[in-house]
Amino acid sequence: MIRLIRRPTPSKFWSWTTPILAVVATMIAGGLLFALLGKPPVEAIRTIFWEPLFGDNADYFRGQLLVKAGPLILIASGLAVGFRAGIWNIGAEGQYIMGAICGAGLALAVYPAESPWLFPAMVIAGAIGGFLWGMIPALLKVWFGTNEILVSLMLVYVAQNLLAYMAFGPMKNPQGMGFPGSRNLQQYPSAFNEELIPGTGAHWGVLAALVAVIAIYVLMQRHIMGFRIRVAGEAPRAARFAGVVPARLVVVCLGLSGALAGLAGMFEVSGPSGQITDGFNAGYGFTAIIVAFLGRLHPVGILLAGLLMALTYIGGDMAQMMLNLPSAAIQVFQGMLLFFLLGFDLLTNYRVRLGRARA
Repeated sequence: MIRLIRRPTPSKFWSWTTPILAVVATMIAGGLLFALLGKPPVEAIRTIFWEPLFGDNADYFRGQLLVKAGPLILIASGLAVGFRAGIWNIGAEGQYIMGAICGAGLALAVYPAESPWLFPAMVIAGAIGGFLWGMIPALLKVWFGTNEILVSLMLVYVAQNLLAYMAFGPMKNPQGMGFPGSRNLQQYPSAFNEELIPGTGAHWGVLAALVAVIAIYVLMQRHIMGFRIRVAGEAPRAARFAGVVPARLVVVCLGLSGALAGLAGMFEVSGPSGQITDGFNAGYGFTAIIVAFLGRLHPVGILLAGLLMALTYIGGDMAQMMLNLPSAAIQVFQGMLLFFLLGFDLLTNYRVRLGRARA
């Protein structure tokens, strides 16, 4: 019989080392997977992790690294706050979609208006859209005691169907020759989220991600609310004696994570993506969960983990083109990262014992 015995004081050294071990284990297991598919494993790993940074076209791909990392960091920063409090928002993908719909919907509603206030208004609309979508599981949990994991996850499918309805219906481009999808916001100057520094890939969404990292750090380390969040996650009973109101904490955490996910969706639809389509969502909301845990729910760790995960996105696309790797294999490779991270975390917090427990 295999038993798990909780360690009294888990090692802080191993707690911060396990993300590195998870990355190394992912490379090894991924190499074996690629070898089974008949592809050169060393070359595949090199293509994923080396070529985007130091390859022939590295100048372009380094800019794309920021484009991919921006929404991941922004969403993961909000998720980490709730996770630290033991509030599990698994529906950031839906909040990301709703932020994009609300932001793009505002721009398309006033098309072709030209105003310097339009883009800031879209930012507010995107944040409100994600916030309100996050409030649904929050209020249901507060009022009726529902499980926020199930409710937030199910709302992702609702948001995806709403996205398809918008792409084929109200937001469909009247000049789009019958094809589904909205007008391209990249061709709408007042609503376009253009690069702040040409050629770098850094747009307003990347700047917002950096601001979010700093703000979340200050909140968690220097604010009384951050103290309450940490206590609620580490010692729920002690949190009640410290004056923490669980209902208020649920609303704050789910609302904040929803707003940041909505911002990520708005910046994406007004920039790199450009339009509302039925395939707009790229799984950023789910991948951000991996980023949050890989970054140890710490803002600086999330920043580094977001860049690493963005690297696997770009390197994975290059591996598909250069080595003809199937996209499913790249997705499995990315999923291995969370699998190994959780496995090493288990060994960090628990001892494995063989044999029957003593009476």
